[in-house]
Amino acid sequence: MFKVIIIDDEPLARQLIKTFLQDYTQVEVVAECGDGFEGFKAIQEHNPDLIFLDIQMPRLNGFEMLELLDKPPAVIFTTAFDEYALKAFEAHAIDYLLKPIIKDRFGKAMQKWLNQAPAKATAQVSALLENNIYEGYQHRIVVKDNGLIRIIPAQDIYYIEANDDYIKIVTDDGSYLKKSTLSHIEQTLDPQQFVRVHRSYLVPVTQLMRIEPYEKESHIALLHCGSKVLVSKSGMAKLKTLLGW
Repeated sequence: MFKVIIIDDEPLARQLIKTFLQDYTQVEVVAECGDGFEGFKAIQEHNPDLIFLDIQMPRLNGFEMLELLDKPPAVIFTTAFDEYALKAFEAHAIDYLLKPIIKDRFGKAMQKWLNQAPAKATAQVSALLENNIYEGYQHRIVVKDNGLIRIIPAQDIYYIEANDDYIKIVTDDGSYLKKSTLSHIEQTLDPQQFVRVHRSYLVPVTQLMRIEPYEKESHIALLHCGSKVLVSKSGMAKLKTLLGW
């Protein structure tokens, strides 16, 4: 028996999916959730094989919820916003259902999932997250902090540092680790506000106070928060272009 969770802020949408799933005796709906926070908790508790996930939800959207999961399950996205149907979905997602969902289209999505091995489905979701399918730039970063979910507004970030398989987000409240790459986070944030000054550092332009020469062709950036970060030759070129130096 396969375990399924439905995560959507629209009760009617959840009910429709449950009705369609009645034709599949091999699946069991173990939970239904109205937002990403509830969905995250339910996935941790039930370890489902498949989730139906809305994208635009209050408090925590579908992509942010997926990024919090160490091993995301297979996902069939459900949403009313067709602008999210980008090439990344075609390459990496199990499927994408545009609301209002039609039963025939739902059946094709289910068959596609049933024909795939669970391991392959999980790998597809991980690849999807790494291939930045966000609509526009993000104004916050969501992290897990001692079992809790913390939302960090972009304007509260001092800098972001690469840390092995993680990134370290430094703020006035402290630093937080998130399993991601600096390249991925760089793509999600506004390039007019955040600059990759070094292979290991991403810095908000508003934090730059002074830049001083360092060894060879590199520099040191002094930040308003009191920290210092390395600026590479390419990073310096980016700053000159952005700031018009």
